[in-house]
Amino acid sequence: MDLTSQIALNQGLTFLAWASGIVIIIVGGFLVKLIYDLSKLSKNVNETALLLNTELKPTLKELNDTLHSINAIVKNTDQGVDSFKNAVEKIFGKTKVVSESIMGGIIKGFATVYKLFTKK
Repeated sequence: MDLTSQIALNQGLTFLAWASGIVIIIVGGFLVKLIYDLSKLSKNVNETALLLNTELKPTLKELNDTLHSINAIVKNTDQGVDSFKNAVEKIFGKTKVVSESIMGGIIKGFATVYKLFTKK
């Protein structure tokens, strides 16, 4: 190898070393920034989890209480509807008995009147 190729090779290796060093420094800087941002993100996630834990539990408790109240109202309404249904059934049952007796009386009356007119 002659001297100029040796010098060119040394300059090429020096350039490669400097370029690699600069790339490593840049990538290292981005990695430091990434680690810093991830640290901030984890702090924010932790704060959000604490906030949700403190705010969500009372909200869920209130929702549960509300659902129990609604359930009680629905049960009372269901009992009221059953009572109304039973009352209506009793009324219609009595009305049916009365109407059957009236219809029976009317039919007997027509039968009696018919027998009276047909005897003559």
